[in-house]
Amino acid sequence: MNELQKLYERIIQRVNINLRELNFDTEPYSTGIIQPQQMDKFYAFYGITTGHPLNLVFENSGLAGSYFLGKCRISNSLLYKSDIRGDELKRKGDLFKYQNFAIDLNDDESIDIRTSALAKTLVHNHSHDPETPEVFFIRDTLAMDYANIHGSPTDGAFLGPFATVDLTTVQDSVIGTYSYIQAGEISHMRIDPGTIWVNAPDQFNFYYRHDPDLLKKYATVTPGERPRGMIFDFIEEREEAFQRLFDAVNVDVIESVPKTASLDRYAVVLPKTTIADNVLISQRAYLEDSYIGKGSNAQENCYIIHSKLEGYNVTAHGAKIIESDLERDVFVGFNSFLLGKEGARLHVGQGCIVMPHTIVDIDEPLHIPKDHLVWGIIRNNADLEKNSISFDALKAEKTAFNKGNLHFEGNGYLFVKAFKDRIDHILDANGAFFDGANNTGHAQRNQNLSLNTIQPFQFGAMKGLYPNITIEL
Repeated sequence: MNELQKLYERIIQRVNINLRELNFDTEPYSTGIIQPQQMDKFYAFYGITTGHPLNLVFENSGLAGSYFLGKCRISNSLLYKSDIRGDELKRKGDLFKYQNFAIDLNDDESIDIRTSALAKTLVHNHSHDPETPEVFFIRDTLAMDYANIHGSPTDGAFLGPFATVDLTTVQDSVIGTYSYIQAGEISHMRIDPGTIWVNAPDQFNFYYRHDPDLLKKYATVTPGERPRGMIFDFIEEREEAFQRLFDAVNVDVIESVPKTASLDRYAVVLPKTTIADNVLISQRAYLEDSYIGKGSNAQENCYIIHSKLEGYNVTAHGAKIIESDLERDVFVGFNSFLLGKEGARLHVGQGCIVMPHTIVDIDEPLHIPKDHLVWGIIRNNADLEKNSISFDALKAEKTAFNKGNLHFEGNGYLFVKAFKDRIDHILDANGAFFDGANNTGHAQRNQNLSLNTIQPFQFGAMKGLYPNITIEL
C-alpha cells in the first residue's frame, strides 16, 4: 500500500474517533470521494498578489487540482479540487471585534488544515471565533463534494455533499447533505439532511428542513455510493468545459472585460456573456449567455446561464441561476438552485433575499415580488406563497411564527438587518462600489494576481503526494 492510501485511511480513522459519541462511521461515505489512483494526475496551483501575505507550507499532503490564495499550512491532509481562498484573512495589527471585545492581532491570520480530506470543498474567509482569531483551523474533518467551510473552524467533523457551515465553530459534529448552518458554535450535534438553520442567540432563530422525499430528487447520498441527484447531474454535464481550462497552459483573454472588473483564469465564460464594471468572477464560476450587471459577483462554483443580473447582485458560493431575471440588489445564497426554463423564466424582484440552499424548479413563469425573503423548495405560486414573506411582514414579527416547514423565533427586523448588513459587506469587499479611486476590492485587486503550479510525485511509494515544500515571499 502506498503512502497516499495510508494517509487517507489514517484521516478517516481520526474523523471517526472524533465522531464516536454520535456513532457515525464516515468510512462508507468516503468511498470514491478522493481516489488515490487519480491524485497524481492533477497539478495544484496558488495565487500571488502584492496584497496577500504569502506563506504556504505543505507537509505530507495530496493537493490534486486545488487552489491556494493567502497564508496556508496543509499537513497530513488530502485535498481534491478544493479552493482554499485566504483573501480576507485578518492581518497583524487588526482589531477583531466580537461582542464587547476588541482583540488586537499579534500576527497575520493563517489557514491551518490538518489530518483532513476535502473534496471539491470551498474554504473561505477568516475565523469568526474569538478564541482563535489568528488561526482558521480545519482538523480531523471529512468534507464531501461541493461543501462550503466559510469562516468556520472545524475540529472533528463530517460534511455531506453540498453541506455548508458558515461563521460557525464546529466540534465533533455531522452536517447532513444540503444542510446550511450559521449558528455561532455547535458541538456533538448531528444535523439532518436539508436543514437550514440560522441562529443568533437572543436575537432570532430561523429553522427550516426540506422534505426528505423531495430533496432526494436534487441531492442525496447513500453510504457506500457516490452522491446523486439533479444538481450533481447539472454540474457533471458541464465538467468538460472546466477540464479544458486546466489542460491549457494559456487561455484566450476576453478583451470585453472592463478594467474595473476581474475574471479569474479558471472561470468558464461562454459566448454572448456581458460583464459590466466592478464585477468579480471567481475561479470555477461558469457563465453562459448571460448579463452580469455592475457591481455583481459570481463566487466560486457558481453557474449563471441564460440569465440577467441587473446590478449589485450577490451570487454566493455554489449558487446556480438558470433562465432567470434578477433585478438589482438580489442576494442568492450558498448552493441555491434557481432553475427557470425556456418559456418558464424566473423573475426575482429588487432587493430579494434567496436563502441559502433554496431550490426553485418551475415549469411555468414565476415572479417573486420585490423585498421578499424566500426559502425551501418552490415549484409554483402555491409553493411561493408558503415559502416566502415580505420584509415588512417579517420586520413586524417580534416573537415567533410558523409557515409551512419554517419555524421562526425572535426579532424579524434584526434578522433582515443582519442579512442586509452582510450583503453590503460582501459587495464592499468585492469592490462593487469602486468609483475609480476609492473603495477597491477583490474585483480590482485580483487583476494583479499571478498563478503558479506545483506537481506531485509521479512514481514510487509517494506517488500522488506532494513533496514537503514552503513557498513564501
